[in-house]
Amino acid sequence: MLTNTRTDDLKTVSPVERLHALIAADMAATDRLIHARMGSEVALIPDLSKHLIDSGGKRLRPMLTLAAAQAGGYSGDNHVKLAAAVEFIHTATLLHDDVVDESALRRGKVSANLMWGNKPSVLVGDFLFSRSFQLMVETGNLTVLDILAGAAAIIAEGEVMQLKSTNNLGVTEEHYLNVVSAKTAALFSAAAKSGAELTSRNRDFVAAMEDYGNNLGIAFQLVDDALDYSGRQALMGKTVGDDFREAKMTLPIILAYARADDATRPFWKRVIETGNQTESDLDRAITLVEQTGAIQETMRRARAYADQAKTALAVLPDSDIHRALSDIADFCVERAY
Repeated sequence: MLTNTRTDDLKTVSPVERLHALIAADMAATDRLIHARMGSEVALIPDLSKHLIDSGGKRLRPMLTLAAAQAGGYSGDNHVKLAAAVEFIHTATLLHDDVVDESALRRGKVSANLMWGNKPSVLVGDFLFSRSFQLMVETGNLTVLDILAGAAAIIAEGEVMQLKSTNNLGVTEEHYLNVVSAKTAALFSAAAKSGAELTSRNRDFVAAMEDYGNNLGIAFQLVDDALDYSGRQALMGKTVGDDFREAKMTLPIILAYARADDATRPFWKRVIETGNQTESDLDRAITLVEQTGAIQETMRRARAYADQAKTALAVLPDSDIHRALSDIADFCVERAY
């Protein structure tokens, strides 16, 4: 239990740091398990895994698993296994994503695929997926196995859906949100739901944590997509315009194209549909998405999803964890400013 002084001190740090402090013992156990299970006699596997796992990520998804379990009064250790499994699923998808997207940076560091090559990155991602399933099985809980295994399949579907929408100005907002729900929100949702499922709380609690994770994940991705056309992206260790260069149809582009006039529509057709881009095109694209209000609209929608995430927490009793989870939803949006 935190003392009042300690609780007051936590108010001066970010909500993510506050939540980390509230579940510090469980997070430490999760980190130990992650490093133990990514070990292998094949040296390349731990070397490549460690490069990404220890690259400064906030571990937000496994934190949701641990927080949900603690908020529900769980007292075993299966939540630590699930949290490690969630982090392995997330890391594996990042390794695969960077290969697909030909990314050069991840969390401000040279990406694994650039350092070791595409084939090792894909295979180590497969190794981490396998480790995640081993951890799920060790819990002996078929329900949480179903939740996380289902999320892994949905994430893969989301990636394929996104591939099919590249270079396609006909992508609808509905299709885009389906991609976001599968590619990003599914793991947020499953992470929170699986932790809640371990507890003896009622179904309303489990449903609330699932709903919270889903809405938080959508808000998180909307903000990321808005930041790709903002100078804030560079401050977060990412290159500006990655989505643009890959001709991805994210919400800022969908909205900007829908609001484009006859003079600017040929520009979007050239840079997105044909992928024929020049060095100055990114600056013009940023100007156009700003002029059409596409960034502001994307952020407004992210705010709405963050508010829905906070509303979902209403069934939880008032606690430090409840307040930290609520503040994380706000922080998710506010990091763009």
